[in-house]
Amino acid sequence: MALFTTLYSGSSGNCGLVREGNQYLLVDMGKSCRTTLTALRRLDLAISDCAGILVTHEHSDHVAGLDTFLKKYPIPVYSSADTLDALDSRGTLPPAVETSAMDGGNPFDIGPFKVSSFPTSHDVPCCGYRIETPDGRRMALATDLGILTPVVQDSLLGCDLVALEANYDAFSLHGGPYPYYLKQRIASDRGHLDNKACAAEILDLIQEGCKKFALCHLSQTNNSPELALTTVYNVLLAAGIQPGRDVLIQAQERNDISPYIEF
Repeated sequence: MALFTTLYSGSSGNCGLVREGNQYLLVDMGKSCRTTLTALRRLDLAISDCAGILVTHEHSDHVAGLDTFLKKYPIPVYSSADTLDALDSRGTLPPAVETSAMDGGNPFDIGPFKVSSFPTSHDVPCCGYRIETPDGRRMALATDLGILTPVVQDSLLGCDLVALEANYDAFSLHGGPYPYYLKQRIASDRGHLDNKACAAEILDLIQEGCKKFALCHLSQTNNSPELALTTVYNVLLAAGIQPGRDVLIQAQERNDISPYIEF
């Protein structure tokens, strides 16, 4: 049985988890080592069963807890060469930790999982991941992307579950408290994905056969689970698709473990 959850997901920190049986992968670790370990204990998961840590990019909300964690538990780390270089230059990667650059798109065998990466459009080198579990189930995770490039869209096709960014509501962002330069950064093609763009991509993916979605990386200032879900639901309902009956859409918790999604 393939399962996906996030230990936390939002602008203050991100950590995804893909599991089959007791074996699992972590995607990012953007809060403290203690927060992450507490969440893993709540899920009754042993550190020894973690096959690897996939890192999307170098921003602190994705790697803040990584250095302390890796000093205690030297689990293999996978990312792009650029991100690994950035983390290494900061001293985040202890010498005992095995690292592998995943550029090129060829799948890696990481424990029982097959994993490939794909680039996303962000203001530092960044990637998403496509993961196949031992029983042949497939999921993809794409956050921190200003636009959905053809490469990203192709990488999301054929999945049983897609975890996709729904970072901000455009009205909330532009009418909110952020300074102008930050609003421009977030809304740029190298920033983050808004609710409407997320909803449009979900509709396309549903028409290609995907039925399960996790909305990730919601901003605390410029979004809410209710706003994100309402935007997606309205797009789907207009197309004759009933959320909860025809498809599953789940907004991930910012500061807590989200319910597992089986895929």
